[in-house]
Amino acid sequence: MIRSAALTDFAAVARSVGVDPIRMLDAAGLDRSCLIDPEIRIPGDTVRGLIASTARLSGIEDFGLRMAENRSLSNLGPLGLVVKEEPTLREALHAVVRYMRLHNESLLLRIEEADGRVTIHQQLITAQPNQIRQSVELGVGVLFRIMQLFLGTDWKPLYVCFVHTAPADFTRHRRLFGPVVQFDADFDGIVCRSEDLDMPIRDSDPVLAQYARAYLDSLLAAKKENTFADKVRELVVVLLPAGQCTTARVAQHMNVDRRTLHRHLAAEGRPFTSLVDEVRSEWVMRHLPAGNRALSDIAEFLGFSGLSSFSRWFRTHFGCSVTQWRANQQAPEG
Repeated sequence: MIRSAALTDFAAVARSVGVDPIRMLDAAGLDRSCLIDPEIRIPGDTVRGLIASTARLSGIEDFGLRMAENRSLSNLGPLGLVVKEEPTLREALHAVVRYMRLHNESLLLRIEEADGRVTIHQQLITAQPNQIRQSVELGVGVLFRIMQLFLGTDWKPLYVCFVHTAPADFTRHRRLFGPVVQFDADFDGIVCRSEDLDMPIRDSDPVLAQYARAYLDSLLAAKKENTFADKVRELVVVLLPAGQCTTARVAQHMNVDRRTLHRHLAAEGRPFTSLVDEVRSEWVMRHLPAGNRALSDIAEFLGFSGLSSFSRWFRTHFGCSVTQWRANQQAPEG
């Protein structure tokens, strides 16, 4: 579920490109109050489908990015309270990672820091991987806006990365992010210098931040916990591209042994192999249609020992070869 604040500026952007936002909202089955009350909880895939279908109807490939351009901390609701009171941008971003579930339960953020660089990964958990291009750009755009609010409008990251291919016209991407935007990347997210995150947040109040964190922790505690399988699946998403997605490594992260891991997953009817297959299938459905990646690279990225094992797995799960499947795909989403 997502706070309806995710639809901030949807109506304005839709009207600016000649689309009736109310008609689109009705078609998606969403109440019109979602455009007024930012605290309504709505299904994430419904929101992503709404934004994707509006982009297609309007023919505007950067629709999601247009929605992100004027976002502010207030759009994050309770999460924005703690972000602006943290002493540094680094701690503010870690707060975003920790409390994102309160704003968007289907958005995973991960921060890696090494060799003077920080990489902020964005991952959407969705049953509709072909509908997420606009939402990915919206999410990365909002993350960029948050950082720019603290670092100034002249700040630019080292890279802004998107897994999907470049649109026909990426003028707006260049205008917003600068020449550092990259398409056909291995992940969605932002790379910046470590020293950027050392920036102190002006007028922050550590005492108020402490109270805000306690409040958000209470909200997290009140939320229904993810199932054991959901937590394992999140680890699969992170570990698979790193070539470390084994039951032993996942069990280690979950602080259990492998037998306990398999027992819990069996009790929930979601064995480990099925979770791995889910993640692999979602990645394939999103990235393969573009046809711009070597199959050997894809096989390695998805944790297969070689191209032949990937090809066998693909035929088993999709009923045809990779070449046949690519040929049958429709044109990618606008």
